[in-house]
Amino acid sequence: MKVAVTTLAFCVAALLALGMVMLYSTSMGMVMRAPGTPQVGTHYLLMQLIWCALGLGLCMTATSLDYRLLKKVAWPLFILAVVLLALVLEKHLGSVRGHARRWFSFGSVSFQPSELAKLALIILLAWYGERFQRQMHTWLRGIVWPGLLICPVLGLIFVEPDRGTTILLAAVGGTMLLIAGVRWKYFVPPIVLGIIALAVSIWHDPMRMKRIFSWLDLEEHKSGVGYQAYQAMLALGAGGWNGLGLGNSRQKLGFVPEHHTDFIFSIIGEELGLVATLLVVVAFVVIVICGIYVALNARDTFGFLLGSGLTFLIGLQAFINIGVVTSALPNKGLPLPFISYGGSNLLAMLTGVGLLFSIARQSRAREEAILGGPVETDELPAPQPT
Repeated sequence: MKVAVTTLAFCVAALLALGMVMLYSTSMGMVMRAPGTPQVGTHYLLMQLIWCALGLGLCMTATSLDYRLLKKVAWPLFILAVVLLALVLEKHLGSVRGHARRWFSFGSVSFQPSELAKLALIILLAWYGERFQRQMHTWLRGIVWPGLLICPVLGLIFVEPDRGTTILLAAVGGTMLLIAGVRWKYFVPPIVLGIIALAVSIWHDPMRMKRIFSWLDLEEHKSGVGYQAYQAMLALGAGGWNGLGLGNSRQKLGFVPEHHTDFIFSIIGEELGLVATLLVVVAFVVIVICGIYVALNARDTFGFLLGSGLTFLIGLQAFINIGVVTSALPNKGLPLPFISYGGSNLLAMLTGVGLLFSIARQSRAREEAILGGPVETDELPAPQPT
């Protein structure tokens, strides 16, 4: 367990450091906002450092606490997240950016409630999976009641609109239910219906239909809807194996939109090369492996489900972001964990890492090693599929 925790901490720290360096580098070419004011790149770096400090504080707090205390606040936290998701849709409260209402803005500081909703939903599903673990193989307890918990969150995020986060949370929630013991014969029909509903909504959304068409034929749409993805591919291609050198990116000079947030991976490839991008991918793979190991060695079902959900959240979000930048997936608008600029996401990701550390600290394996025998718990055994 010590090796897994140390490796996990090292990978997260390395990605955070890379994110700070690249965040400043991606904004070096931006002009000064007004005479006498700092460059935008300095502004982004300073803000990200502040968010990182707050996130590390939350990470250390979550690590020091017993993760099982989250059972007591699972419902209040979930209700708070749903209320905030509803309030952000109010035109006098939520801020609009890029035709989407997803943020609360307080001056130069913004908060995205969907990031809180990610953690709240995972915590509640982990509590639910432990509470009803003997009944998760039934239709009512395995599908209907969890669906009533998941659907309000997904629905509110969907109408912001934020299709990427909706798909991400649906995948994370579905994976947690499968791990908790839901049968495939009950699980498949809701998934098929969800995919059909998503396809119908995209079909009636001209902007997102154009994104799909541009993804299918990027060359044809490179000067229109596919401009961002095409320029990102040029950046990755220009970097080659070793890159153009730190700070020498050309695509960051106004060619790749959102190059400091969702598409920062393309600038990493251009400046540091294929080797660096592969190392980033390896770092996320190692984080997922360490997270799975921590979850498998959790002392109870709640820790197992919580650790699995958090690990899958980090891994899948990174997979989607990298897939979008490399044009393997349509544009989804999700940040790259620990690297992209954005305070809300960084706080959520570091809090999740802290909870993984807490699960590891309370792990059954560690207590067995200390006590020299199996640890007795009040948890019920996981149900066996029939």
